[in-house]
Amino acid sequence: MSSDPDSCIPTPLKDFVFDLHDSVRNSHIPSEQNTLYTGTFRSLTSKYFGNSAWPSPASIADECGSDALFLALYKELTQRHLHSISRVSLQDRIEGWHVYRSLFDLLLEEAEKKDQHGIYMVPEWTFDILHEFVYQFQGFCQFRSGVFGNATKYGSGGQLEGKSPPHHLTEHLDGLSQNKDAWAVETVLFYLHRIVSIGKDSGGCPPAFSYMGIFASVTLSRLECLLGDYASSLSALDTLSSSQPIPPPKNDEDGTPLLPAEIVQSVFAAQLSMSYHAGVSYLLLRRYRDAAQTLGTICSTLSRGFKAGSFKSISGHEQFYKLYERMIALLAIVTHACPAQGLVEDSIARVVRDKHGSQLSKIEAGEEGYEDLFIFACPKFISPSVPPYELVMEGASGSVTGPMGTDAYKLQVQHFMNEMASQQTMRKLRSYMKLYTSIEVEKLGRLVLEDEVLPLLISYKHKMRQIEKGEDGEDKIGTVMDIHYHIKNDVVHVDEAEKQHRFENYFMSQISQSNDIIKDIEAISLKI
Repeated sequence: MSSDPDSCIPTPLKDFVFDLHDSVRNSHIPSEQNTLYTGTFRSLTSKYFGNSAWPSPASIADECGSDALFLALYKELTQRHLHSISRVSLQDRIEGWHVYRSLFDLLLEEAEKKDQHGIYMVPEWTFDILHEFVYQFQGFCQFRSGVFGNATKYGSGGQLEGKSPPHHLTEHLDGLSQNKDAWAVETVLFYLHRIVSIGKDSGGCPPAFSYMGIFASVTLSRLECLLGDYASSLSALDTLSSSQPIPPPKNDEDGTPLLPAEIVQSVFAAQLSMSYHAGVSYLLLRRYRDAAQTLGTICSTLSRGFKAGSFKSISGHEQFYKLYERMIALLAIVTHACPAQGLVEDSIARVVRDKHGSQLSKIEAGEEGYEDLFIFACPKFISPSVPPYELVMEGASGSVTGPMGTDAYKLQVQHFMNEMASQQTMRKLRSYMKLYTSIEVEKLGRLVLEDEVLPLLISYKHKMRQIEKGEDGEDKIGTVMDIHYHIKNDVVHVDEAEKQHRFENYFMSQISQSNDIIKDIEAISLKI
């Protein structure tokens, strides 16, 4: 094959472009497009472009009638492949920004037409576009913060003051200072919010835009989590609770309307991303029960899938186990910090004990353990602010302050550790109170080696009260404490909560597993 991907385009590639364009603009048959997107594209990539770029959009324009929107989709698809096989340069990152801006501008323009026969894209494709969009934004923020951090070392007050920075660092600083608008957080948020709003108008847009609106909510939730706005991360998912079904494409005779939540579940990578970032957000908002419910459910699904080998056909399944390990670590934090019993299934609770029992024992003994677990399990938080490049280039780095790059990540870790700092004393309080029906406040303070124990008692009760998702989906105020106490005349009166054996949890989990097995059996095609 020639080193120039445009020099000789294989016939199978031309056929692929023609067929994919037809599925997007004309046929709108999900099964055909899914085969082209998940099968044909990957096989052609493996055969012709395993270590090189696909042909440019201009070279294949004749196969799609120079359709501007389709060429933008093709450009995003092939650029995503290029990023996955090569070391991404600054110019590649900036070019990626222009690729997505052009694509989203054309999609928003197309959405304004409200043409039911306009375009169609299968849910997996729409999620991959939006997921990669946020992924590249995250990578760019980390890149520019890293460049800025390295550059400050050569400025006044830096570790390498007086030395000349390397040539590539100077080039990066110059390129970043000339492209300050690239990957601007306000523009990234604008596109995601705009796509969400268009997706809500399901009556006036084709299913492709409904899918994009749904998955924009999922990726917006992820982005808000990375930025440290956990309340907004959860509120971004509110649109998924809609009871308005999304109609199938016009030419899909076997299709049935699906609810937004069902569409997310149809793309397992989207379900996994949503559950992970929602679990992190719940944890850092001290909504321990909701965190355990969210993370425990997806970990149970993953555990069964690993045993059955049902994820091998999904692209990117190699990353599933890594994310599973991180969510198990999050569950170790949640189940240890929250005194309520039965937060997760017994099988997942055993996995948590097997993998992190020693670290939890260290925490019980008064040693550090939460930080290591959280650093391993948390996402790579980012700072979206544009660094003051001009100060570094002028040698005034000593005056630069504020969280940048890894400092933003460390800031979130420190926030978590501040929250967990009181856990050790509070666990001691709880263990002693479980031994008494009443105990003087002063005596309890001597036992836990604290002079001011009354504020801790009040704080403990306050922190264990939290917002929880009710069975009807509405938020309510609940508590995760397994004891009840009140203070009267400097005496703590303790009433341990009655232990309830929740047999229904076991039976419901077994019924759910049986239903999953039955679905897998029914999906097997038997040819006699």
